[in-house]
Amino acid sequence: MSGRLALLVTTHRVAPGLLTRSAWQVIEGSVSRFSRPEHPLLPTLADGGLSVTIENPQNPVALARMLLDAAERDSVVWLVGDDGDPALTEALAPAIAARAEGGAAIELEVVHGSYDLPGARLLDVVAVMDQLRSPGGCPWDAEQTHASLATYLVEETFEALAAIDSDDPDALREELGDVLLQVAFHSRIAEESAERAWSIDDVASGLVDKLVRRHPHVFADGEAATASEVEQTWEQLKDRERPRRSVVDGVPLALPALALSEKLLGRSITAGLELEVDEPELPDDLDEGLLGALLFGVVSAARRRGLDSESALRRFAHDFAEQARRAGLTATDG
Repeated sequence: MSGRLALLVTTHRVAPGLLTRSAWQVIEGSVSRFSRPEHPLLPTLADGGLSVTIENPQNPVALARMLLDAAERDSVVWLVGDDGDPALTEALAPAIAARAEGGAAIELEVVHGSYDLPGARLLDVVAVMDQLRSPGGCPWDAEQTHASLATYLVEETFEALAAIDSDDPDALREELGDVLLQVAFHSRIAEESAERAWSIDDVASGLVDKLVRRHPHVFADGEAATASEVEQTWEQLKDRERPRRSVVDGVPLALPALALSEKLLGRSITAGLELEVDEPELPDDLDEGLLGALLFGVVSAARRRGLDSESALRRFAHDFAEQARRAGLTATDG
């Protein structure tokens, strides 16, 4: 005597009806279909007129025995749960071997009915974040606001930068996960707004629109043969979308002081705005190593005098930005 038991494996991240052709053939060709009561495929199969026997035994050994009993008589399919039913598959192997010794040969087949698309695990991020934030979830997560999370967004970003500096791919993967958490967290909080609610789908939609709009050489009839041309096109399109009154408009003043200074100077030079800056004499053989030592030395000397280099540079950078605004020169004017 021989029979067949098919284990149909699907992913909960894909719509239940989107099954492979082989999956539908197994489902329709099986005389008996079994599933736990919460399987997401059940409504789809019911709509198609396919009956499913609901089983929910607490003992996986008992479930394996029941399925094999049915498989000895007919072709059987079991709809595997989201977790993969590891206890069931572990119980099936010795049970099938024991029946084979008794003359009952049962063929076990694993059929993959659907597969995760790239990025599918992002759906899990959204689902977990929703559970943490919802009633019965985490008390700490429930109390957070955009403002209370701000410091974490900064910290996680710098930790990701540190992972890049250390050339550690595993650390970078982990730190980018923490950055992604901040995006998901802020988006989940925004959904609860009574005035201007938006979700992570709105964040993603805006990002996609921006990427397509600012890459006309890829998605339209624009041309850009080099990376510098791409950057130039990006800035031109950005200026059209958000016209600036000043060349420094749009520069986030909350940047660390050194990065802020680099950004302000870069914008000003690109626009042809030449504000007077006292530049000290530097060695002719200056390179990044020597420059780093000089900057570090300045910080050390300032610290000995009770001065905060970050605050001082930030204050000067803000003054520089104000001079640029007063100059009234826009990026297009330059």
